[in-house]
Amino acid sequence: MKIECIKLKNYKTFDDLEIVNLPSLAIFVGANGSGKTTLFEVFGFLSDALRNNVRQALQVRGGFKEVISRGKTGFIEIELQFRILIADKNRLVTYRLEIGEEAGLPYINREVLRYKRGQHGSPYHFLDFAKGIGFAITNEEAFDKKDEELTREDQTLGSPDILAIKGLGQFQRFKAANSFRTFIENWHVSDFHITEARPSQEAGYAEHLSPTGQNLPLVAQFMFENHPNEFHKVLSKMKQRVPGVTNVEAVPTEDGRIVLKFQDGSFKDPFIARYVSDGTIKMFAYLLLLHDPKPHPLLCIEEPENQLYPTLMGELLEEFRDYSMRGGQVFISTHSPDLLNHAQLNEVFWLVKYNGFTKLLRAEDDELIANLFNEGDLLGYLWKQDYFKNSNPK
Repeated sequence: MKIECIKLKNYKTFDDLEIVNLPSLAIFVGANGSGKTTLFEVFGFLSDALRNNVRQALQVRGGFKEVISRGKTGFIEIELQFRILIADKNRLVTYRLEIGEEAGLPYINREVLRYKRGQHGSPYHFLDFAKGIGFAITNEEAFDKKDEELTREDQTLGSPDILAIKGLGQFQRFKAANSFRTFIENWHVSDFHITEARPSQEAGYAEHLSPTGQNLPLVAQFMFENHPNEFHKVLSKMKQRVPGVTNVEAVPTEDGRIVLKFQDGSFKDPFIARYVSDGTIKMFAYLLLLHDPKPHPLLCIEEPENQLYPTLMGELLEEFRDYSMRGGQVFISTHSPDLLNHAQLNEVFWLVKYNGFTKLLRAEDDELIANLFNEGDLLGYLWKQDYFKNSNPK
């Protein structure tokens, strides 16, 4: 599954945003406060709303009045378009969510999942709910039937702030809802903190790196024990990326914890994680994430350049690009000219504030930037020289 289009209306600084034809690797740049973090927050919001409900997802972000765009009334609107294989054919599915507030309580005004059944006609609603009441189609893959012959199942949710895909998406008979729920559940929206990744971890089990990275030792242990070939690839790349590192181990301690130890070829004894540089820890975490045996369909990574040596940016971006070519989708926000210098023209977007709200532009749509790039100039250089500020958002 791959996100092809994002539409936002009245979500914080995005009063009206549409991003179409999203590539598998998308890099977002912009000044501080331009909206990069807010754009990534949308994915975290959907994940939280699915895990809990819309009310709680809003509460941790200050409530409905803090999330809806300043001076705006009406609904917060989020729309995603993505490709999914249904009945042996890749179909463009649209998920639309409208959130309102009444008497201080948020509710879902409309939640729709739709796609075209055939080559012609309007997209058909396979899930459609308003304020907790609606329907879903149980035999949506019966393409030999007419629209009126499809089986419609009416449902009432426990509360108007619960996503319909949360409940119905658990059942295989709701194909698109089930796939979309699984899609969201497997997003990785990184909130990596070096301070959380350094400490030892109580012995346990973890297959996937958490957003903050606090389970890094457990994931390393899992990879070593269950996927030695992938773990060997990680170690091989660590040796290339971080001079001196010859091995990394997740070692159990006497008090029942797991600690990471990094072996430097110049020394007999390994270094415990708390004595290793921030960049070494972060590179190891990224490599584990990018070599996960069960890749995330979407990675959102904010400012990967932090704590890393500038010369590593090209190699790290190649790792992200390779991940995207293997089927995942990667969104990156950055301030690093060194990373941008290794980006392709169609991968780069930039955000600007205009009349108090965020607008988005694409590098390939700017004639001057495109011409300079095609003549050999690097995008990081052009970003540093303020060429990205020459265009006025529409």
